[in-house]
Amino acid sequence: MKSIFNNRILKLAAFCMVVVFLSGCENDPNDFEEAKYSSNPEVFIDTFSAGLNYAAFSNSVVTAFQVDSDVTYNNSTASMRIDVPNVNDPLGSYAGGAFFTSVGRDLSSYNALTFWAKSSVAATLDVAGFGLDLGANKYQASVSGLSLTTTWKKYIIPIPDASKLKVEKGMFYYSEGPENGNGYSFWIDDVKFENLGTIAHGQASILNGLDKVITSFNGVTSTVDGIFTTFSMPNAINQNVSMSPSYLVFSSSNSSVATVNEAGLVTTVGSGNAVITATLNGQSALGSLTVNSAGVFTSAPTPTEAANTVISIFSNHYNNVPVDYYNGYWQPYQTTQSSDFTVNGDNVLNYTNFNFVGIQFSNPTIDATLMSHFHADIYIPGTLAAGANFKIRLVDFGNDGVFGGTDDTGHTITYTSPTLVAQNWISLDIPFTSFTGLTNRAHLAQVIFEGTNISNFYADNIYLFNNGSVIPVVPTVAAPTPTTAAANVTSIFSDTYTNVAGTNFNPNWGQATQVTQVPIAGNNTLRYGGLNYQGIELGSAQNVTNRNFLHLDFYSANSTNLKVYLISPGPVEKAVSLTVPTIGGWNSIDIPLTSFAPVNLNNVFQMKFDGNGTIYLDNIYFRN
Repeated sequence: MKSIFNNRILKLAAFCMVVVFLSGCENDPNDFEEAKYSSNPEVFIDTFSAGLNYAAFSNSVVTAFQVDSDVTYNNSTASMRIDVPNVNDPLGSYAGGAFFTSVGRDLSSYNALTFWAKSSVAATLDVAGFGLDLGANKYQASVSGLSLTTTWKKYIIPIPDASKLKVEKGMFYYSEGPENGNGYSFWIDDVKFENLGTIAHGQASILNGLDKVITSFNGVTSTVDGIFTTFSMPNAINQNVSMSPSYLVFSSSNSSVATVNEAGLVTTVGSGNAVITATLNGQSALGSLTVNSAGVFTSAPTPTEAANTVISIFSNHYNNVPVDYYNGYWQPYQTTQSSDFTVNGDNVLNYTNFNFVGIQFSNPTIDATLMSHFHADIYIPGTLAAGANFKIRLVDFGNDGVFGGTDDTGHTITYTSPTLVAQNWISLDIPFTSFTGLTNRAHLAQVIFEGTNISNFYADNIYLFNNGSVIPVVPTVAAPTPTTAAANVTSIFSDTYTNVAGTNFNPNWGQATQVTQVPIAGNNTLRYGGLNYQGIELGSAQNVTNRNFLHLDFYSANSTNLKVYLISPGPVEKAVSLTVPTIGGWNSIDIPLTSFAPVNLNNVFQMKFDGNGTIYLDNIYFRN
């Protein structure tokens, strides 16, 4: 997390080093006593407490926090005011920052951080906590979803184990985004650590309190997550406090099978079984992780298809397309859980309690019209039960690109023994001609696995390929036709809309790029040959503050680098990098306009592209 730092920290740190060095020269070692750290509980009461610094979080509005003397709690001198931005604020997408000290404090005699807060509107504060010190953040703790009201109310964040906080620098932090797209203001006052007699010891949980079982192999690492402590609050409500794993003491029942460090990182080192548990302040945490290790893992076969013939959905050997999810957990009938793992740097999908599971890639969908085969590597551990079958279904969302309606198509292929075997990788290369019900694959969006009498399987190298032939350099089909209503569009280049008049698509900026407009399947398309950089001068400056996204359709068979810029007078420009897999087919992308900050969206007068290769562009427009 990037932050804005106060230079006082570095100066003070250097000064303290000098003091320690000089003291060491003048005193007998027997005279040294253990350093005493301040136990000052105050964070903000009327003003910053001594030694307190503030850092705004990356991409937040840097000026969101200020000291306010008008709205205060209990007629105090001042409070902290936080102004949450509206959606698409060019200064930042949210308000957030951390208050931390230059020198650690001893907070071990307190059991809670407390503060008073009120809001200009009823709202829900995303997160508030302490322990974020812009360093190791070792003892972080926070509460999420705090309900703010328009009247002052006291909030309590219990400390999971105060004995850990003997040299703590992270005093307070917060993060909050717009509510229903709208910004607002809230105030915080009287922030301090207290020892409240109304809070009992909390009950810790790991893995959300569940007893989880995973299959593992030598070299596989996994992290114990779902860590929190539940406290019974003075109002009789149970409050969950999220916390860093360092508050806990982890242990393994068999360290020759699996080890665990203080950060909750579990490493499988041998075959057998081990149970990972934890304690907080000597009390056992709810939940456990049972590691069933089979020892050495055999990876799936290494793919041999050339990268420019592949559209990859899941593989470490290729660049994967954007994927919505690898397990949509489609209720109410799906039972399949995910327990994915990484071994020797290779990511593997692991589906447990399997009946069916969906992988979806709809933003954007895949144009697979140039592909000839679907590939997947499947591994079934254990033994193959009688009557077992495994099904693969591909689904195309049709011309509208969304699930449902009358234009979706799909087809299922079923595998049984002898193709289906256990304890061996099964490499499937399925011609698209076998998916006879898949009458359209220009908007491919889902891969669905379904099985009978198979409780668990691994999957790797899920991709489409075109049987070894090279993707055409020139697209054979036009870019997808836009569906956004014209009233919600400011168009720069598109046959579908009225474009900004007078735009110069080839200004002389000293570039080497060869610019032409060519027809692709009857659709006017912008071609950048031998791109190094290329500008577009809009016919008139555009105020796009009422738009949310910049939309582009682009195609390339040989580019490895492509960026798009928006430019306002100054000039002020900002680039966004685009992923350009050389896979054929059009790539559609909607870039949030907030990504172009600090460009003045009131006055966008130029665009620019830079990169390499030959690029085809269409449907360049701003939209809601």
